[in-house]
Amino acid sequence: MQKTRNRGTITFGVLLVLAILFLSPILIVLMNSFKGKFFISDTPFKFPDAQTFVHFKNYTEGVAKTGFFNAFGMSMFITVGSVAVIVLLTAMTAWYITRVKTRFTKLLYYIFVFSMIVPFQMVMFTMTKTANMLHLDNPLGIIVIYLGFGAGLSVFLFSGFVKSIPLEIEEADLIDGCNPVQSFFHIVLPILKPIAITVAILNVMWIWNDYLLPMLVIGTEYRTIPIAIQYLKGGYGSIDMGAMMAMLVLAILPIVVFYLLCQKYIIEGVVAGAVKG
Repeated sequence: MQKTRNRGTITFGVLLVLAILFLSPILIVLMNSFKGKFFISDTPFKFPDAQTFVHFKNYTEGVAKTGFFNAFGMSMFITVGSVAVIVLLTAMTAWYITRVKTRFTKLLYYIFVFSMIVPFQMVMFTMTKTANMLHLDNPLGIIVIYLGFGAGLSVFLFSGFVKSIPLEIEEADLIDGCNPVQSFFHIVLPILKPIAITVAILNVMWIWNDYLLPMLVIGTEYRTIPIAIQYLKGGYGSIDMGAMMAMLVLAILPIVVFYLLCQKYIIEGVVAGAVKG
């Protein structure tokens, strides 16, 4: 009993240290966002005091310099649109390739799985050229591109969960007169809610914070939050560190809140999607 208690204490201590290590960068960014920009480099780990505290000056200047609210709206549009398309279409795809057992569906499944291991850097130049040729270099077009890059993991997770759904439930719905499409939306999709939330969370965190793909595809004409923050870097490498820290806080705040509200679904959905079936 004592040995078990000691192990629990050690485990708690290790996890506490890891939590502090992971949370400390966010705390450092937060406290530096209230300092004058000339004090951030000199005392980055010191809490603001009477001399260094500038209230919300960094936030107001950062919002004005970056056009933060326009960038926020663009990031919100791209993120919500991409995640909605990914969740709906990959759920339908996973359901089809799981229920229809043919060589084609098996090959299709392995193609989706293989796409997860292909590095983005390997395809980014050809992808950019193709997006330009197909006129996908706009906020609507990039949603299609995100669907392509997000489909691999999403189909993999959905497929594992669909295998756990008894086929008899769908057959009973078909006997009642529903066609396969109605059966999917009436029966399958509501059962997929846990893994659908997990897929949505993972993709929201990725797309919201993504810098490289929007920069390559839509450039500076449609600025997302990561691109807008990058423009705080001036000539000769000068950076307004105060405004930068403030905008980083505003950028991560929505995603942190979203994650905290939905975190209980992540482990449940990942375990169900990867193990069941």
